Amino acid sequence: MHIAVAGNIGAGKTTLTRLLAKHFKWEPHFEDVVDNPYLDDFYHQMERWSFNLQIYFLNSRFRQVLQIRESGKNIIQDRTIYEDAHIFAPNLHAMGLMTNRDFNNYKSLFELMESLVEGPDLLIYLRSSIPNLVNQIHKRGREYENSISIDYLSRLNERYEAWIQSYTNGKLLIIDVDNINFVDNPEDLGGIINRINAEINGLF
Repeated sequence: MHIAVAGNIGAGKTTLTRLLAKHFKWEPHFEDVVDNPYLDDFYHQMERWSFNLQIYFLNSRFRQVLQIRESGKNIIQDRTIYEDAHIFAPNLHAMGLMTNRDFNNYKSLFELMESLVEGPDLLIYLRSSIPNLVNQIHKRGREYENSISIDYLSRLNERYEAWIQSYTNGKLLIIDVDNINFVDNPEDLGGIINRINAEINGLF
């Protein structure tokens, strides 16, 4: 079984992935942030490094999806291959930070990859307001994230909402994270686990 957690920067994907993996005894697959050789450069010079960064993520995520399907294990994945293609790359292109030529090249590669993989059995989308995202980003204090603007986060949020409304790759569970604290409040986490159980039991 393949479960994936989606959501904007600071929505709590990695934390929830870790908590659910522990509870359900699933194997977690995290986003490659530490070893990503482009991330730091990208945040300092977005226009120069946007294409390189997106190709790196696409390659890493495609590899991950193939491994998940081949493993036959129950796996929970932090962020999906779709988010890069439907949210981050088009946003960079729309902001003038990725050229038409690079974006078309990227899109063509994604479409080829998408034809070779299946969507997750269940997608969990963490919906969050901008103030909540900003608060979480500041709280975790990653240096390269200090330069992320409110405008950038707002644009991403709009694209997330549009993508989720048209999502047809499998089952979808939307969790509003603004008024819950699944880290410190066991009841909030329990509520999410109950909703996931209800979805999973309907998968078989």
